[in-house]
Amino acid sequence: MEHLLRSWRIAARLGREAGLPEDEQPDLFHVAMLAWVGCVADAPEVAASFGDDIAFRADSYEVDLGGLPGFGFFLGHAGLGRPLRQRLLAAAVLVGSGGGRVVRGIQGHCLTTATLADQLGLDPRIAVALRQFFARWDGGGVPRGVGGEQIARTVRLFHLADVVEVHHRRGGVPGAVAVARARRGKQFDPDLVDAFCADAAAFLPGDDESYDAHELFAREPVLARTLTDDELDAALVALADFTDLRCPSRAGHSRGVADLAGAAARLLGLPATDARTTYRAGLVHDIGLHGVPVTILDKPGPLTATEQERLRAGSYYTERVLARPGTLGRLGAVAALAHERMDGSGHHRGVSGPAIPLPGRILAAACAFRELVEPRAGRGPVPPKQAASAIRAEVAAGRLDQAAADAVLAAAGAGPANGSRRRVAGPAGLTAREVEVLVLIAHGAATGDVARELGIAKKTAGTHIERIYTKTGASSRATATLFALRHGLLDPLDL
Repeated sequence: MEHLLRSWRIAARLGREAGLPEDEQPDLFHVAMLAWVGCVADAPEVAASFGDDIAFRADSYEVDLGGLPGFGFFLGHAGLGRPLRQRLLAAAVLVGSGGGRVVRGIQGHCLTTATLADQLGLDPRIAVALRQFFARWDGGGVPRGVGGEQIARTVRLFHLADVVEVHHRRGGVPGAVAVARARRGKQFDPDLVDAFCADAAAFLPGDDESYDAHELFAREPVLARTLTDDELDAALVALADFTDLRCPSRAGHSRGVADLAGAAARLLGLPATDARTTYRAGLVHDIGLHGVPVTILDKPGPLTATEQERLRAGSYYTERVLARPGTLGRLGAVAALAHERMDGSGHHRGVSGPAIPLPGRILAAACAFRELVEPRAGRGPVPPKQAASAIRAEVAAGRLDQAAADAVLAAAGAGPANGSRRRVAGPAGLTAREVEVLVLIAHGAATGDVARELGIAKKTAGTHIERIYTKTGASSRATATLFALRHGLLDPLDL
């Protein structure tokens, strides 16, 4: 987050020098904050092709990804961290596709980010700009042929700021200037590079500059906006959906936990404000998993000790991300309790008993139940009755709170979701079969997987997917998943 704020600060200063109108400063801020959110759309594909998706993106700052240097970067990272035979196979697939898989991933990234901007109700100019995030001044990026002043000025400013910020931290002012000049007229707008290099130290942040959100908004009042309760709920739902997109098997998890925890809180008679806090904490309890590689989240076998520690750090990241601004602090404090246990065996703080407030106990029980009834890497969903038995066993072992678990199980069985009915059709004219296919692809199934799961021909499965994309207006797995989430199609308790 600090990288984005520092990059935005550089872009804002440079924008004022370059004549960016003051009324476009909010656009620049939102482009800077959202541009990399689309990583969730292609994270599974990046992990499958290049290993650790977080490390891959960090390494990408070192290379101008245009032309042969870019191709060399992708080829050098193909199958990274795997045995030689698998690395060679990944490289062969990359070469054989002519980079098509990379381009499709980028397109999905941009479309997903633009979708989020629309979902948040931002100015349409921001969605247009975000679709150009991987364009290049020389026209060699994505979309192909879009370059020069066709690229929104906010994007051109952030292109430069995003990269020089990283090189400034690693190599000081000389490092930032060197990378700007090296990519002048290729990745970056040459006029912006010249303006930056003329007085780079004035644009780059100092070591003593604060990146507290409250202070930033105080300095830039044009960015400040107070959300209503309903607007905050909508924003948190969007964050939940985009968090779950990083790992196909977790699609719909955060919404499901939030709905279940909120219902359980109301059953237990919590005050309305506490029940709403519990619901909201459920939406964002896994936001910290953005700091955990997909190769760990979607690993079908047992995790190593190191991988377990990285996974356990997710709740710590959740608490830290939500600590700023302070208005989200209470949500973060509750959300970070999702994996704590009454006997102190949970994480990340290892608190126990009375140290866990009731909203946290409810959230822990809701999260545990939903994880069971949802598919995970290497296993299918556990039937609700078996999942309920497993939750009761956790209560008996002293790991989950009795009252919280009872309320969660009651909430899970109170809706029309006892397996007594099945959806016969879906929104946008989707047939019952197409809903089944949509659920499968949302959870990461390829065309062949859909065919095997449903006992149909691969060609038939492909036809279903094409029709789903046409009816829903989707163009990728990520956007199809977002459609399914918005229409409540991914709840395992409602199928």
